[in-house]
Amino acid sequence: MAGRIAFLLGNLGGGGAERTMLLLAGRFAAAGHGVDLVLGRAEGALAGAVPDGVRVVELGAARTRTLVPKLALWLRRERPGVLLSTTDAANLAAVAARALSGVPLRLVLRQSEAVTPSLRGATRWRDRWRLPLLRWLYPRADAVVAISHGVADDLVATVGLPRDRVTVIHNPVDVARTAALAAEPPDHPWFAAGKPPVVLAVGRLVPQKDVATLLDAFARLRARRPARLVVLGEGPLRAALLARAEALGVAADVAFPGFMANPFACMARAGVFALSSRWEGFGVVLVEALACGCPVVSTDCPSGPAEILEDGRWGALIPVGDAARLADALAAALDDPGDADARRRRATDFAPERALPGYAEVLLRRLG
Repeated sequence: MAGRIAFLLGNLGGGGAERTMLLLAGRFAAAGHGVDLVLGRAEGALAGAVPDGVRVVELGAARTRTLVPKLALWLRRERPGVLLSTTDAANLAAVAARALSGVPLRLVLRQSEAVTPSLRGATRWRDRWRLPLLRWLYPRADAVVAISHGVADDLVATVGLPRDRVTVIHNPVDVARTAALAAEPPDHPWFAAGKPPVVLAVGRLVPQKDVATLLDAFARLRARRPARLVVLGEGPLRAALLARAEALGVAADVAFPGFMANPFACMARAGVFALSSRWEGFGVVLVEALACGCPVVSTDCPSGPAEILEDGRWGALIPVGDAARLADALAAALDDPGDADARRRRATDFAPERALPGYAEVLLRRLG
């Protein structure tokens, strides 16, 4: 079979899935493989972060229904040996386009979050049809990669895949690059020396991340001691969260600077990193914070934090939605930050060198 590897994404937004796919594409290109980054649209916060040696292919498709025929035509013309996709929309498009194209490529689907939490309370048509689609979708792939054991277990339970059809490969984090960027000056004045300690969070402003509970916890913390909260990320809940900070009386000590190209400089200088999510697939920001030496506190949500933190060895795990427990854990981390070098060593367990052999196995199994 021909040897080019194609990585499929809808766009280059600044999320963990996009960053992981860029990292993998760059590493396979550096190893001498022909690599195509196939995009519905070549736009987003990471548009300027495509690694050297990776060929960008823009299909000009913003929706799955237009992506499928354009991807099928591209597959028929270019005939790559293997296609790796991630996110539900891209995975659906990949399965349908391969069938439409008739190209006998190897298809690998990457599952970046547990299915069950996102189905709770589903009301939109596409959400109600998500599970039937996944049950149709995944058995047609040659391999499925889950980014945590929790995601794999959920796939088996909800989608019905045999456990031996799912390969667990934790998200790779470029620890060396993270450390280098952490040494740069932070792009926010609150991280300067001599300022009150900063609680830092990074993520989209959406219900999944539950920044509302983090604000409640911060208000409790701020009542005890000087502190500030910085939340990096954009999303539809921005206005509501700003209003909540005002109502809690902590708006003067809370900042929402939006997307930041280098959050690691802030992580390296934060008093504590907080993840308040209701669910995650993995929680790559926790590894990044550990790589910066920052103390971390996380909800014990499905599916990745407990795996990253080894059930609390590398950072406190607290129940989802418990603002009082979260406030206590943040205060404890500020009072006793622990060993930053040990956290950095833990982060190396998720370096690309740990993940690449697994991806090489699932991607290159049939390549000549």
